Amino acid sequence: MLRHVEGLVGPQSDDMRLDAYVATLPDCPSRSACARLIQSGSVTINDTLATSKSERVLLGDRVVVCWDAIESDSMSRLVPNSQIPLDIRFEDDYLIVLSKQAGLVCHPSPGHETDTLANALVAHCGYDRLGKLQGEDRLGIVHRLDRDTSGLMVAAKDDDTQRALQDLIRLRVLDRRYLTLVHGYVAPDEGTITTGIARSSRDRTRMTVTDDPGAREAITTFRTLERFEAGSRDDGYTLLECHLFTGRTHQIRVHMRHIAHPVVGDPIYGYRAKRGRGECRNLGLERQFLHSWRIAFDHPVDGVHIELTDTLPSDLLDVMNGIASMSMGRTKAGVEVLGNPVGP
Repeated sequence: MLRHVEGLVGPQSDDMRLDAYVATLPDCPSRSACARLIQSGSVTINDTLATSKSERVLLGDRVVVCWDAIESDSMSRLVPNSQIPLDIRFEDDYLIVLSKQAGLVCHPSPGHETDTLANALVAHCGYDRLGKLQGEDRLGIVHRLDRDTSGLMVAAKDDDTQRALQDLIRLRVLDRRYLTLVHGYVAPDEGTITTGIARSSRDRTRMTVTDDPGAREAITTFRTLERFEAGSRDDGYTLLECHLFTGRTHQIRVHMRHIAHPVVGDPIYGYRAKRGRGECRNLGLERQFLHSWRIAFDHPVDGVHIELTDTLPSDLLDVMNGIASMSMGRTKAGVEVLGNPVGP
């Protein structure tokens, strides 16, 4: 069965990638499937065949998609990948809480078609036993963690549970807390950062704090857990617990950069290596020091309170052990979260 969809690019879609724009059109498949449609010659822009999924659409462009729906449905199905280990901390008939390893992408994207968390969830649960509200290529995904962010996250096994969990996030009652090591001395013991966040107009891979009317509100609170003295080649460090009240892309990383305390090891918003100094200041980390350490919520079906914590993975723990001698002491919140430091 052939399908034919047309779209006229409006102001909100100006300069959007073609594959992303096509995926927003009614009845079109997932973004990854749309990319394959473009590559197969099923998409035109102003009656000219589109050949690149990364091409940018412009205001007023007329985009036409014509494809075989049956073939597209088979293209959209996620490929199960049982080779990706899942560190499951809680599971029942409705949801899964797992600890995602650093380096694992949550759902398919260009360059990551079969090696994502979504592919692993399909292998574990089956295609028809995962929530589909986020799309056919994001089965079960309730909220994302960046590829190099580790720690706890939730997946849903059906649409009703997925919707209920997303409502908990929207109502700000699904409690998500992160540990992050940032550059510099953070003076306040606690604080709240409230800004607008939008995609940067100069670099579409980055997000930025902005007052633009199109920006989405982002709220992060933090508690200072432990401070570390400055050395000869750094400005010191501070370990924070961040609490997300919204879930914007790169939110904690952008907010930390905004208050001039970028996350250690962050390749996008942090300090880059210059003549060895950046590597030294980043304590040898090759990814951002950001870990989802605690998640708490009431089960959307039976109402039982679920609260889980996750210790730092070995690479981040090694960093903390490496700077332990520079500690200026833990705050009250630091003792609450981390316990009393072990004496010499």
